[in-house]
Amino acid sequence: MNPLLKLIVKSHVWLYKASGGRRATTMRGRKIILLTTVGKKTGQPRTVPVVPFFEGDDMFVIASMGGAPTHPAWFLNLRANPDVGVQLGPNQWRARAVSVEGEERDRIWKGVTAAMPDFGKYQEKTSRVIPVVRLVRQETGSP
Repeated sequence: MNPLLKLIVKSHVWLYKASGGRRATTMRGRKIILLTTVGKKTGQPRTVPVVPFFEGDDMFVIASMGGAPTHPAWFLNLRANPDVGVQLGPNQWRARAVSVEGEERDRIWKGVTAAMPDFGKYQEKTSRVIPVVRLVRQETGSP
């Protein structure tokens, strides 16, 4: 990740957390969650802002990385350790990240691209299948 983008992401996460989830909670009119994974190499917590997709009570995150040829680091982290922290506004909880595959992924992907067409454009830019991950709430508490 380029150093300027890394600084912007860190600043976004800091403002979101420092404000108790009252600031930096949207991007281009979309809700933002903070997703905390455990670094697969470092074992340290890593927090990134991510745009979620909601279907009923289910929450999904899309590992698009803007259509880059490789998966984002947060996706590789949760694949190694699927226990994650989630913050939506002031609410925080633990979740289990479960990759969605096959027909279910295709159905959800249609909803994602209908609601957020940029994701369809990202898929056109890459040969990899962009992962869709369900965040299954585990318990109430801090991530």
